[in-house]
Amino acid sequence: MAKFFECITGELQDFISAQHIFFVGSAPLSPTGHVNLSPKGLDCFRILSPKRVAYIDLTGSSNETSAHLEENGRITFMFCAFEEPASILRLYGQGNTILPTSPDWNSLYCLFPEIPGTRQIIVADIQRVQTSCGFGVPLYEYRGQRQTLVNWASKKGEEGIREYQQQKNLISLDGLSAPLSKIF
Repeated sequence: MAKFFECITGELQDFISAQHIFFVGSAPLSPTGHVNLSPKGLDCFRILSPKRVAYIDLTGSSNETSAHLEENGRITFMFCAFEEPASILRLYGQGNTILPTSPDWNSLYCLFPEIPGTRQIIVADIQRVQTSCGFGVPLYEYRGQRQTLVNWASKKGEEGIREYQQQKNLISLDGLSAPLSKIF
């Protein structure tokens, strides 16, 4: 049975902190646009207040979430327990992208571990919080975080990452500009 909350309670904060993975969902306004759903790990999520969250976004194959936020701001986060007790938590909100050139960058960036390949920080004001049973989510045993992305970014170096971002992270699959395009 779904339950709704006005904010992220202390109990829900504890649940979020215990999860090793979360998912980010976003979509363009176009009905023919691609819905994006991305898994995230590597200790990159922070609760800034009961109604505000952020995560450090790493360089990847595309930049859909940031482009969607630039267009319409809609974002959903999902956390689900892969261990007992079963539970799913969704955070619905309006988000924006904080680039390294933003005046807010330093005050947010210091909240996260330094991870090679950091691209931007996504911040969201949460408007609705929902829990549900999660009884259909299978049980999985956590074995650790993958280091593949971190190793790839370290090997590329800062200049290589910038070149990669210029080639692959400025425009979404649907042709929307990502905020990163403003600094290149």
